[in-house]
Amino acid sequence: MKVKIDTKEKMHVITVEEEVLHANMTEEIKNVLRNVLSAPVKNAVVNLKKVQQMDLPIAEAFVSAQKSFTEAAHSLVFCNIQPAVFDVLDKSDLIEGMNVTPTESEASDIVQMEEIERELL
Repeated sequence: MKVKIDTKEKMHVITVEEEVLHANMTEEIKNVLRNVLSAPVKNAVVNLKKVQQMDLPIAEAFVSAQKSFTEAAHSLVFCNIQPAVFDVLDKSDLIEGMNVTPTESEASDIVQMEEIERELL
């Protein structure tokens, strides 16, 4: 699976370079996200702008990762979800378990706001 990872001050931006995310890519996705949680910068934005199709196990892995990030007091935000992928997530009731924004810029803002919230608490 091809991904591009851009590390910024407060987050990693993970851009998935595949058009189709098949079930057999689930472990790779999990490993990429686990590596972020063990890195010094522990927040992530997953940019799905190129993904046109996604199998259900990948979507379930994203929801599971969302829970792991939240439990570890870190941010995980998904952005640029294409309509067909959104439909898969919505029909399987998984979209509600994910932190989703329309654009990467908004995802970055969410990460920064959540960082401020954690610092204040």
